[in-house]
Amino acid sequence: MRNRKPVVVALAAAIVLTTGSWSANAQHGMPPAGPGSPPAHMLAQMCATAFEKNIGEGRGFGMAFVADQQDYPGPLHVLELKDRLNLTPEQETRAQALLASMFAESRPKGERLLDAERKLRSLFSEGKADESSIRSSVAEVERARSDVRLVHLMFHLKTRDLLTAEQRRLYHETRWSAHRPMGPHGGGSPGAGSPMK
Repeated sequence: MRNRKPVVVALAAAIVLTTGSWSANAQHGMPPAGPGSPPAHMLAQMCATAFEKNIGEGRGFGMAFVADQQDYPGPLHVLELKDRLNLTPEQETRAQALLASMFAESRPKGERLLDAERKLRSLFSEGKADESSIRSSVAEVERARSDVRLVHLMFHLKTRDLLTAEQRRLYHETRWSAHRPMGPHGGGSPGAGSPMK
């Protein structure tokens, strides 16, 4: 019997470690990471870092997918796909103007969102977090996030009108068709490697 005790302890430890790893990944809505894969929380951190970079540049980082996936393309990706969509010179000029206007609105609002996120983070890093300050800070973050999302959704709405039905079909096929490989930012297009909006 004494010889079995180390085996039982090792087996119990393996179960606890495996269950703990599964729980941590399940908390992030992801299956357990495979060998050599970063843990789920590190993937979430990588996504958060990419979010900060894209939002700081005035891009939407998926905030307008609800529109983009339903044939309401945004100006950035329309311009990236201008050759595939056979944009006329007038359409290209209008899309460039929409993109410039979008960035003029989204960059300052994106900076407000990032600033609100930094303030929330500092409550914890400086040990000043309490229920009231957290509630207030989260409300500020979500107001700022809503403002950024609205900018991008409104520009998707405006961009849709400058394309023909056939161009919208081509756009959707290029960006969202299930049979196309997904790029690192979600699009299955020649411009798939470009940041999301």
